[in-house]
Amino acid sequence: MGQNVLIKIEYDGTNFSGWQIQPNARTVQGEIEHVLKYIAYEDVHIHGTSRTDAGVHALGQCATFEWNSNMPVDKLPEVMNRRFGAGGTGRSGAPGDIRILSAEVMPEDFHARYSCKGKTYRYIIDKSGDIFRRNIAFQYPEADGLNINLMREAASYIIGTHDFKCFETAGGTPRETTVRTVSALEISEDDESVIIEVTGDGFLYNMVRIIVGTLVEVGICKRTPESVRDAIDSKDRSNAGFTAPPQGLYLKEIYF
Repeated sequence: MGQNVLIKIEYDGTNFSGWQIQPNARTVQGEIEHVLKYIAYEDVHIHGTSRTDAGVHALGQCATFEWNSNMPVDKLPEVMNRRFGAGGTGRSGAPGDIRILSAEVMPEDFHARYSCKGKTYRYIIDKSGDIFRRNIAFQYPEADGLNINLMREAASYIIGTHDFKCFETAGGTPRETTVRTVSALEISEDDESVIIEVTGDGFLYNMVRIIVGTLVEVGICKRTPESVRDAIDSKDRSNAGFTAPPQGLYLKEIYF
């Protein structure tokens, strides 16, 4: 029996077809498993906490795996990051689009997905129109005119334990229940961005992106803050807002 290892990962999701490994597509899981196999000389299967979609980024994704190699676990981030940076070009040490932030040995019964108690997602809406931010933020034409106070009022109806069926897109893994608890929803802004951070015990498929789209519609006065409460009560996807694009979404932090 090898060591049960937890790694913390950040990545730029722009050039990935999401987290989950799939044939004939570049995925975050696939790249990490490829590098681990290169180091360990055997297949290493990892279990991620969250299956982020294509184009979605991470600041604190986590994964666990069984490690049978003689390489010390604390050396893994350095060795793996050199390999990611090489990117097939032989330029070892150059930044890649995946970075291992830490690696540690965990108890045998710890699992990156099933031991998770909650997550925080960050969503960035760009106000600058800078083309170089197009892959890392949602470039919304009316972002500079969003009414933040109305958006915060609408957010107050989302905080708490509710059936969030209206914020779920079809196509995700079927759930036993669509009841979730959102413990915090904060909206801030600076000269370049509107930043929305949502913390909860779990999220439905595209839930954060639909929440963002709904709050944006409140911010441009297309809907009232109270309509968000009504949408939640209805449990009907058609009563919520649009699904914001993946470019602005970041898996910020995972809590165990």
